[in-house]
Amino acid sequence: MSVQIDLSNKTALVMGVANGRSLGWAIAEQLLTAGCRVGFSYQGERLKGELDKLLKDREGVWTQQADATSEEDLSALFARTKEEFGGLDYLVHAIAYAPRNAMEGRFVDTTPEDWNTSLHVSAYSLVAICRHAEPLFREGSSVVSLTYHASQQVVPKYNVMGVAKAALEAATRYLAADFGSREIRINTISAGPMRTIAARSIPGFGGLYDKGARNAAFGRNATSQEVGKLALFLLSDLGSGVTGQTMYVDAGLSIMTVKED
Repeated sequence: MSVQIDLSNKTALVMGVANGRSLGWAIAEQLLTAGCRVGFSYQGERLKGELDKLLKDREGVWTQQADATSEEDLSALFARTKEEFGGLDYLVHAIAYAPRNAMEGRFVDTTPEDWNTSLHVSAYSLVAICRHAEPLFREGSSVVSLTYHASQQVVPKYNVMGVAKAALEAATRYLAADFGSREIRINTISAGPMRTIAARSIPGFGGLYDKGARNAAFGRNATSQEVGKLALFLLSDLGSGVTGQTMYVDAGLSIMTVKED
């Protein structure tokens, strides 16, 4: 029996949707289907067209460009959020980036510039965004971000992004402690291999994706829709007792010993 969730009196800001395959979009679809009013931020004008296509004929939505590393852009984004919504119930952080050259070579050769860029965009941005959102959060608001198991184990060619995801997971715990007195929940979802734009930047991702399906407990990879459903649970009151957690939705891949190819 399916559970119907009514979020018609709720508001959300989703940051980082690039196209219809983005996990941020999978989450946004669940929120929109539940009746939530949703604002979207996008990185750069080149992504605006894709987002406009996804939101065509959707009601209760708005978009704004925002660079997650720019304090000025974040200030403008949350001023817009206050203007549109008055307050904020849900925040979705679907933002990550590492320069391709930092993922092609050896981890030991990571430059200071690539390190700083990767951790700023992929991890520190969550801290900055929560700080800007704090005055708008209502009691019981919820934040969800996206991580990957390379934070815990070495995944070839993931390199500095694995370190950034580990930092994101640690930041999730510290933020959860900061916001706990108001029962504002901060969690992150560790999805298995997904065919997203971000995944294309990982050298050899096709082989990683196929291997993930072979090794997972289900004998397949998790789907973006399953990520969206877990996010809906964590954002809504169904997840009211959960905070500071890294929640896996990977079809059981992370619990399995790797099989021989």
